Amino acid sequence: MNLPVIDLTPLRSHGADGLRAVAGDIGHAARTTGFFYVRNHGVDADLIARAFAAAHDLFALPVEDKMALTKDFFRTNRGYVPFQGENLDPDKPADLKEAFNVGLDLAADDPRILAGDPFRAVNQWPQIPGWRDTVLSYFDAVWALGRGLHRAFALDLGVEADHFEDKLDAPMATLRLLHYPPQKGDALEGQIGAGTHTDYGNITLLLPDEVGGLEVRARDGTWIKAPTIAGTFICNIGDCLMRWSNDTYVSTPHRVVNQSGRERYSIAFFLDPNPEAEVVSLEGCVSEERPPKYPPISAADYLKSRLDASYEQAKSERV
Repeated sequence: MNLPVIDLTPLRSHGADGLRAVAGDIGHAARTTGFFYVRNHGVDADLIARAFAAAHDLFALPVEDKMALTKDFFRTNRGYVPFQGENLDPDKPADLKEAFNVGLDLAADDPRILAGDPFRAVNQWPQIPGWRDTVLSYFDAVWALGRGLHRAFALDLGVEADHFEDKLDAPMATLRLLHYPPQKGDALEGQIGAGTHTDYGNITLLLPDEVGGLEVRARDGTWIKAPTIAGTFICNIGDCLMRWSNDTYVSTPHRVVNQSGRERYSIAFFLDPNPEAEVVSLEGCVSEERPPKYPPISAADYLKSRLDASYEQAKSERV
């Protein structure tokens, strides 16, 4: 089974007809595998190359320099996550990776930070020339791509194309740089690069390097390899959008297994809604035969519940 590859050219240049055509393709993928590739997405190839170079530069820093960027991580979801600092599958040992999180870039005196709004925080920045500008340029580019994809989601789910726009204009989005060292023979039983999990937000836009290692669990329980395809992003539906769609869309379990003997790098953009957005079943996804499955919840409360569970075991294992 191969994951579908969807050309976004019509979405970007063909107006309403192009949007409808792409919405149908994306909607089918979102209902079945929950995973798909997109090509002709509009994100500049040079910017992508510079973002990967930034990831390499960051993870090459001495451990003490990286650990200096962990300030208040469990409260802010910003900065460095040390090796084995996370458990995506709480039933298995900690993940064999390190990561760095960047969120919506706000100044220390931003009213939202001063008010203590959830998931509003100051980013942590390594002392690498040009690093911040590169990473924020990439953040903005994939944020725009994610908002464009939500126009297709909205149309497919029976609401106006701009339905999600005011719910994604100041999102709790996280740009995550990831580094997976070669998996060694002394790993604990069941310990892999990233444990089996579903993503928490609306959609993830993933750029893996040529090493690969992403695996997606099909409906019959078999694991499908998702190789890197040059010029594409791998996209997957997250739990929040699944909930918003009243389970019309599916959030599919996946994992990372790095058995290549090489270092693996990837860049993931998790597009979560604005913190105050109400996640409630869309009208187009509810009927007498299909009542709402979930009560309304704020996007911030939903994300907090998921992150708390993810990090709790990893924290206890490091004590």
